[in-house]
Amino acid sequence: MSRHVAIVTDSTAYLPRRTMERHGITAVPLTVVLGDQALEEGTEISARSLALALQKRHSVTTSRPSPEVFAATYRAAAEGGADAVVSLHLSAEFSGTYDAALLAAKDAPVPVRVVDTGMVAMALGFCALAAAESAEAGGSPDEVVAAAEKRAAATSAYFYVDTLDYLRRGGRIGTAQALLGSALAVKPILQLDGGRIEMLEKVRTASKAIARLEEIVAERAGQAAVDIAVHHLAAPERAERLAERLRERVPGLADLHVSEVGAVIGAHTGPGLLGAVISPR
Repeated sequence: MSRHVAIVTDSTAYLPRRTMERHGITAVPLTVVLGDQALEEGTEISARSLALALQKRHSVTTSRPSPEVFAATYRAAAEGGADAVVSLHLSAEFSGTYDAALLAAKDAPVPVRVVDTGMVAMALGFCALAAAESAEAGGSPDEVVAAAEKRAAATSAYFYVDTLDYLRRGGRIGTAQALLGSALAVKPILQLDGGRIEMLEKVRTASKAIARLEEIVAERAGQAAVDIAVHHLAAPERAERLAERLRERVPGLADLHVSEVGAVIGAHTGPGLLGAVISPR
């Protein structure tokens, strides 16, 4: 009889609720601190509310889940019949979520494998889906982790932000890079690289930067079967236009997801974010 491996991720994976329910994936929420209020991502604060708070220059920070929340999640998985848990999380460079999960895993009632995917948003979501599909096929914990890590290694993410100020304030990009971008009045195209956010290119205008983002994504997708996620914050028209262009330009496109990022990632990118995740199958 094959073992049942439960899949846990966190709220920054931004997987559609129906997809999570269909594959039995559990997402542990991170927290957004707005003024003196601590609000769980996905249930207590929306992306729109976050964008409005940022536009009004309210103080916004983010916080990892506590080890106790992870411990309760792992206990629930065991009580639900899981023989093991694979817990997949956003880059440890961005958050202490991975460390909190590791602490909780030590005393879990079933073996828990905690994985720093080096990813975030649907780049993490695609890893969780690969893990869930492996578990559904009867994969062992090692096989489930290998499926997630293989997907992570093949996945790339690129994004545009209107300003680097939010990333600088949150410590997610170097101050020197952020100040240089502001001084030169350039529009940045960024990428996930080694679990970090790195500057890829600097473009003079927003329209040229978004056009260049499209070029990069189309080139990176190539001809093979690929899933793509287009993310935005308070920029739905930009996201839909990019999605339509990618439908025309990517011959191997399998699934295309268009969604607004949640409050945690939005707090560090600011309104106007436009991003794309490319994940070969």
